Amino acid sequence: MAFELPKLPYAYDALEPHIDARTMEIHHTKHHNGYTTKLNGAIEGTPLEGKSIEDILENLDMSNGAVRNNGGGFYNHSLFWEVMSPNGGGNPSGELASAIDSAFGSFEGFKEKFSGAAGTRFGSGWAWLCVHKGGKLEICSTPNQDNPLMPETGCSGFPILGLDVWEHAYYLNYQNKRPDYINAFFNVINWDKVAELYAANK
Repeated sequence: MAFELPKLPYAYDALEPHIDARTMEIHHTKHHNGYTTKLNGAIEGTPLEGKSIEDILENLDMSNGAVRNNGGGFYNHSLFWEVMSPNGGGNPSGELASAIDSAFGSFEGFKEKFSGAAGTRFGSGWAWLCVHKGGKLEICSTPNQDNPLMPETGCSGFPILGLDVWEHAYYLNYQNKRPDYINAFFNVINWDKVAELYAANK
C-alpha cells in the first residue's frame, strides 16, 4: 500500500496571519507531495514496501539517502500539520503541562529552550519536543529531514511536537527573520493533539 499525501485538517488560509496561505499551499502540495511521491518510488519493490512509516524510520539504514530524506520528509510534515490548529496557541494543560514544568521549570522555560533549538539549527532542519517512556520530555533538533525515530540522530524519544525550520516553511512571509516565524508558531500549536501524543507514547 503506497503512502498518500494526507489532507490538511484545515484550510490553507486557516493559520493566518501567523502562517500565510500561499506558504501553506506550496508547502503541502509541492514539498510534502514531493516527499510522498519520492518515498513511494524509493521503497517500491523492496522489503520496505507495505511497512508503516514508523517501522521504516526506526529500522532505517541511514546510508539509504532516498528513504532517509523522503521518509523523514513524509513523516515530519504529516506530524507538523497535525500539531497546528486555527484554534491553537495558549498553554498546555493537565499531565502534559506538569511534564513541561518538570522538565523545563515552566512553560516559559520550555518556550525559551524550544525557540533556541529551532533558532540555532544551522541551515535546514527541525526542532522537536520528544517524550521518553516514563513521561520525561526532551527538546532537540535534527538537520534536514532527520527525526528522533531514526537511529543515530543524537535525538531520541517519540516526537510529539515538531517545527519545520527549512526556509520554504517561512520565507515568503518572514524572509530571513526565522525568530519571528518561531514566535508565530506558538500561536498555532494544537496543544490538545500534543497532549494526545504525549499520553499515547509516554
